[in-house]
Amino acid sequence: MPNYSYTAKNSLGKTIKGNIEAADEKEFFEKMHEKSYYCTDFREASVRHKYLKKLKTRELAYNCRQLSAMLSSGLTLAKSLEILSREQPSESLKAVWSDIYENVQKGKSLSSALTVHDGIFPQFLISMVIAGESSGSIDVIMHRMTEHYAKENKLNNTIKNAMMYPFILLVFSVVIVIGLFTFVMPSFMSMFKDWSDVPALTKIMFGISNILRTKWYIILFTVVILIFLLRYLVQINSIRLTLDKAKITAPMIGKLVTKIYTARFSRTLSSLYSGGIPMVECLEKASAILCNSYIDKKFRKVIDEVKQGELLSSAIERTGIFDSMFCSIIYVGEESGALGEILDKTSDHYEEESDSAVKRLVALIEPMMIIILGILAGLIIASVLPALYSSFETVTLA
Repeated sequence: MPNYSYTAKNSLGKTIKGNIEAADEKEFFEKMHEKSYYCTDFREASVRHKYLKKLKTRELAYNCRQLSAMLSSGLTLAKSLEILSREQPSESLKAVWSDIYENVQKGKSLSSALTVHDGIFPQFLISMVIAGESSGSIDVIMHRMTEHYAKENKLNNTIKNAMMYPFILLVFSVVIVIGLFTFVMPSFMSMFKDWSDVPALTKIMFGISNILRTKWYIILFTVVILIFLLRYLVQINSIRLTLDKAKITAPMIGKLVTKIYTARFSRTLSSLYSGGIPMVECLEKASAILCNSYIDKKFRKVIDEVKQGELLSSAIERTGIFDSMFCSIIYVGEESGALGEILDKTSDHYEEESDSAVKRLVALIEPMMIIILGILAGLIIASVLPALYSSFETVTLA
């Protein structure tokens, strides 16, 4: 049974929000009347409680590809949606697409049907569908979205696969260090009944070992508190702005991250602009998809300048975010009137650059982690060996 979310006022004039299950809108209003509520706003939300996760790029690429193929072959939108709902791998997704199919059957546009599930489908896709409905080229838009999300998925997989080894190395390093301090170090500590004669470094290492073995719950509690504190601090605008700026300005790493941002920005801008969306809206959505507050702040000024008639290439160059070659390419596209095509080719180039950037980023992380692990192991050895030598000397003299 459909579920309706509503905003209403009760007999005392108090605003109330909630959900009511009803077979149709008529039954919904009857139930509202029974509660003596005056409805000010409502919408059908039949499956939002069943599937609340945002679709992954791989799933978006698959669904867009299927829709594009069916629409291009001459099937109606409603029939394509009906078939697509049956092909979903899970019951929750079947329910989502069935709901979209039912809404389209009732006369709603595809964009409106997708908007009901705005927590599942990205706003970028909905905007492109709106543009496709305006131009009567939903099949072309779906084909373009297929390519966009396929490339986005490829980039995401490249980053995940590249970061897998450093992550495993990090976990392995932490386990080794904890094992050394909790199992190996105590065996050496038992050899020394009196710590007064052991070197200072040895005392420090023994102290760390004691804390890890006897006060581990305090350390665990502290780590949990720090995680929650960091998550809270990141929500503060000024701190998030500083961190986002550091991502693209930090030595070595900043240039690599900027390459990845450039690939995503150019591909998104190309898709939006080629879909017939106005440039101002293209810039708003293309910058937002990077999820970087510092870039968003810079692009507010870019958007204002473009509204005033400034060239896009000049406005972007003044931000200092993207390299000069990217700005020059945009300028060529503006002058030739083929900005969409040039951006599409540019995104392919920067995707290759971003692949190389990810590999270089991993190449920087791996030796750093190995060096840190080596330093820790060296400190443990340096703290234990002098104490062992001194104890051997004591035994020999005795």
